Amino acid sequence: MSQLYNSIEPNIIDDEMVQKAVEEQCPEDIEKLVKREGIHFKDVTELQLSFRNILQIDNLWQFENLTKLQLDNNIIERIEALESLVHLVWLDLSFNNIEVIEGLDTLVKLQDLSLYNNRISKIEHMDTLHELQIFSIGKNNLTTLEDVIYLRRFKNLRTLNLSGNPFCDDEQYMLFVVAHLPDLVYLDFKLVSDTTREVAVLTYQDHTKPLEHEEAQALAQLEENQTKQKELEYHKAAFVEYLNGSFLFDSMYADDTEAAKLAHLPGVGDLLQAYRKEFVSVCENLFNYGLKEYEKREAEVSNFYESLHEVLTANQQEGRKIILDFENRNKRTLDEIHHASSYDIAESKQAEYREDILQLSEALMTLEMLISDQLEELLKEFKRNIAVIASTFIENVKGMMTQCRDLENRHHEKLLEISITTLEKSVKNELDEDLPDDVRMLLGDKTTIVNAVNASHGSRLLKIDKRESDILSNTYRWQASVTEKIFQNEIDRNRGRVKEIVQYIDNLQEELGKTEILDLTK
Repeated sequence: MSQLYNSIEPNIIDDEMVQKAVEEQCPEDIEKLVKREGIHFKDVTELQLSFRNILQIDNLWQFENLTKLQLDNNIIERIEALESLVHLVWLDLSFNNIEVIEGLDTLVKLQDLSLYNNRISKIEHMDTLHELQIFSIGKNNLTTLEDVIYLRRFKNLRTLNLSGNPFCDDEQYMLFVVAHLPDLVYLDFKLVSDTTREVAVLTYQDHTKPLEHEEAQALAQLEENQTKQKELEYHKAAFVEYLNGSFLFDSMYADDTEAAKLAHLPGVGDLLQAYRKEFVSVCENLFNYGLKEYEKREAEVSNFYESLHEVLTANQQEGRKIILDFENRNKRTLDEIHHASSYDIAESKQAEYREDILQLSEALMTLEMLISDQLEELLKEFKRNIAVIASTFIENVKGMMTQCRDLENRHHEKLLEISITTLEKSVKNELDEDLPDDVRMLLGDKTTIVNAVNASHGSRLLKIDKRESDILSNTYRWQASVTEKIFQNEIDRNRGRVKEIVQYIDNLQEELGKTEILDLTK
């Protein structure tokens, strides 16, 4: 450890330190209560750990809802152990000994970051901080003005402090920064004037125009990639990803060395081209069919939930009406019982009210039984519809994949015929083509060539089978998932509703019981 710490006792953040910090932050009137009963760190949203001689950040994982963290004026050397603080909006690490910007990747909500007065020599490793609005990195070791260009990615950055860095001595410093960060409002604690902005733009337009062009291209590429990714997710949801083209066909031949050799045989090139065209056509038919079936599945699920919502809404309205009627009938009942002129009158009214509560309970429970029966039929019908949709899809998929296998089998037969014919010509030295040595080795004898053709054929069939199996498995999983979910949701809804009714009735009876005690003790 360097001499820097000779006169300072370095600390690591531990439970005792954070507990003390939390207690100190509490208002005086509840500080004693916190010390006595403790506080859940997950409930803390702000934490101040300034001036505590902290050398190493640690033990903050419990503060999962923290939005503001002060670690300034310590002796911290590394930014670390902050990955769990995903809700952090404000972070102060000023006046420390940090040399590298790091460890901020998960702090995607961060808006205000201070690294003022450290030992940082490069602005980097902040790519995920898209919400950054205020950034202070003054009084560090930044020497290269071009490093400022990195900050262009932060579209919300409006306040920046760079003062006290070596590159601030450059006479073009302010114009360079303002030109390359045109949306800045404040630089080094000063408002950026319109005049400064205009001069900066003119001075560095030859530098900024290429940057803007590159960024526009990068943005266009990003949007294109996002669109493709969105399309891919849609295709995956339909279970037909990568079937809108030659992907499956190409994958069947990928890494197949035997097929690559056989492709050199006379006539195989044309054979492959024709096979490819027919195979891809079947795949595209399957792809388009899969998308239509996906829309059908989505529509069925959507229609079910709409029907479910209508039924539940009507049931809830009926339940509220029953309760409202009860409450209107008994608005003054408890008060009348309490102030009854005689015990007999009070007892009579209590009996009437108790009977009314019983009838209310029966009415609400009966209503719940009716809705449960109604929903049971609705759920069964939905399950039947889903089963029909899934089974129809599965049968058609099997049919199309059978077409793929038939094409492969026919191709195999023709390829085998060409291979044997070529072998016979080779034996008779009648081959006109000049074949590569590894291909000629296949033509050594019939067993070798037949084994090569069969091995290649078997490999392709396995890939067709695998793709079919993936589609069927995904369909079965979807069917099971969507049906299990609705039945479980209904079980949870029913239990929750019964619990609500029981709780409501218990509360009414408890109120009546309290009134009864008051009357009997007059």
